[in-house]
Amino acid sequence: MERAISLERTVSLERTALLAQLSTACRDVQAGGEARPAARPTAQPTGFAPLDAALPGGGWPVGAITELMPETQGIGELSLLLPALAQLSRAGRYIAWIAPPCLPYPPALIHHGLALEQLLLVQTRDARTALWATEQALRCPAIGAVLAWPEAIDDRQVRRLQLAAEAGGSCGLLYRPPAAAQQHSPAALRMLLRGDVAGLHIEIRKVRGGGRHALVVHPAAAA
Repeated sequence: MERAISLERTVSLERTALLAQLSTACRDVQAGGEARPAARPTAQPTGFAPLDAALPGGGWPVGAITELMPETQGIGELSLLLPALAQLSRAGRYIAWIAPPCLPYPPALIHHGLALEQLLLVQTRDARTALWATEQALRCPAIGAVLAWPEAIDDRQVRRLQLAAEAGGSCGLLYRPPAAAQQHSPAALRMLLRGDVAGLHIEIRKVRGGGRHALVVHPAAAA
């Protein structure tokens, strides 16, 4: 449970320490016979039936980047990911959090079904190192999802992350400001989020194999 405890006493990691941690995670999976499968799923169910129905693959794109752009922090933007993260962690996949703006609260994560021993929390000294750490985590096949909050990122950098996600087979989940919706991005899925009296209003601005769509989901409606 050391990784769970580290959520409460996180220290900044140098690049060598992060690489060692990721390498250990990858070796753990390979030693257990759970190396990258030959037939990789194309999507990870979100846990929200209306949202899965609106996405061509039936969930968060696997081996690709998803951009979530909330109008402001604290509207439930993380709750949208918790069902999928819980499923991945219970299946033995690691979940990497790269320089989150707020430390995850372990009791809440447990309440939502996440296995804390599968969480990797990486704190970095600057935005450049955070971007580097995100790319390294995406390339590790032991990691099922990588969450990151890049302060500023351009389409060339998103493309690098997209290639890293394709190599590792994970879900790359980037939280970006709403103004980023006006910029070009090679991400597979882009969503604007805003608070709604009925839950969370989602506007799908870009999705591979589909068109724009809008819907409202409530965190309590997760399967």
